[in-house]
Amino acid sequence: MRPGDRTVALASVVGGFLLGVLDFCWIKWLPFPVAELGNSTATWAVAAFFFGYWVRSGWLRAALGATVLLVVAVPSYYLAAAILQGDDLAVLWAPSSLIWMFFGVLAGVVFGTAGTWARGAGWRQVVGAALPAAVFFEEAARFVGKANDPDYSSLAWWNVAIDVALGLLIVVLTGESHRRRALVVAVAVPLAAAILVSFALVGGALS
Repeated sequence: MRPGDRTVALASVVGGFLLGVLDFCWIKWLPFPVAELGNSTATWAVAAFFFGYWVRSGWLRAALGATVLLVVAVPSYYLAAAILQGDDLAVLWAPSSLIWMFFGVLAGVVFGTAGTWARGAGWRQVVGAALPAAVFFEEAARFVGKANDPDYSSLAWWNVAIDVALGLLIVVLTGESHRRRALVVAVAVPLAAAILVSFALVGGALS
């Protein structure tokens, strides 16, 4: 059943608050390597995807709701840090927070829309389902680089395995047949490469 507009609006605000607070708690109290999922851009992107998937129809509603979800999650995360470990509240409106909110807008639009596409048909269904898998595959690729870097722990291979497993799990959950799932994975791999390059370019521009 498609949720109403008021339900979507309320869920985006409450869900964003919970995402930010629980994400901070996840990082603070869960052990490595599972804790890394809290410090993951892929996790937030996939949260936006599943919000759109839950909305079911109306890409604009999904995109707006997912955007609010991620934008609200940013100050909620820092608010939890201030309350639970005494961080300065000024970080809520710091430039770094505003940058993360901006990326939240981009991710909300892209992945919220992808969530509705994943319930559709044709190429949109394939691309929609491939995007959340792609962000986990991209993150896995970055962990491969860290695992091979002598300055990082080889335990990062656990993060590679977790990210790949989660990406494949999303494909299984959203795919309608083995053929469609194989096609989604085939599309997710080049998308992951494109995201990896984009992160490298953005990181270089911000550094």
